[in-house]
Amino acid sequence: MKVGFLQLRPKFGSVRENVRAAKSLLKDVSEATIVLPELFNTGYLFRAQDELMELSEPVTSGYTVGEMKKIAKRQTLNLIFGIAEKKSRKFYNTAVLVTSKGKLYTYQKTHLFDREKLFFSPGEKSYAVHEVDGVKIGMMVCFDWCFPEVTRVLALKGAEIICHPANLIMPYCLDAMRTRSIENRVFSITANRIGTEKRANMSLTFTGNSQVVDPSGNVLTSAGERSESLKIVEIDIEEAKNKAITTNNHLFKDRKVSLYKPLVRKYVG
Repeated sequence: MKVGFLQLRPKFGSVRENVRAAKSLLKDVSEATIVLPELFNTGYLFRAQDELMELSEPVTSGYTVGEMKKIAKRQTLNLIFGIAEKKSRKFYNTAVLVTSKGKLYTYQKTHLFDREKLFFSPGEKSYAVHEVDGVKIGMMVCFDWCFPEVTRVLALKGAEIICHPANLIMPYCLDAMRTRSIENRVFSITANRIGTEKRANMSLTFTGNSQVVDPSGNVLTSAGERSESLKIVEIDIEEAKNKAITTNNHLFKDRKVSLYKPLVRKYVG
């Protein structure tokens, strides 16, 4: 199957312009699964709740998802992308999966980074895996990379590809995603953004370097730090079904679950 990422430079607050730019860059792509960045339609640095209220959208009836569903159906694409979701008087940093057949799945980011906690509510639903065209897909968003429990749960639930919309600012995050792929023997696709976003006295520079990683931690394709980039690669999904490390070791069967109870205890500092 063909998978890849679209690395973008969103303009804060310009939802329709950002969506149009993504659609333009995808116009010649078909029959592939493509990941776009976190909050690709709005930009990242919200200054006040009023901005979030104005720019967020309901998933089922919002402009962004509606437009992405059109292109997914027209070009036989499965698209995973990040938006600011408005739902039941709350706001979520959400990853959306739109399939070529029109199905819609969401994941609300559970591990909020820094000032995101001022604006978004953390997702509270369990991590889910969705079967799309016979392939099992799990979603995570940006700072979730720092919590190996996320990818492990998804992998235990059968995920073969981890789709990771991101707005990364620390250079070692992508190295961690190679480890997430190795320790779960899954493919991972991280779509990061580029550029420096300046809002009043705040400024963030995003690291780019989006990548597709195989279950052995090999980077199959990647982008640079400064340019918008669409990269697509062929993968053999059977590689993610094989959890054997050696002839005598199985990644999941060798787990000593009786010893892992501290992992689910609340931390008391």
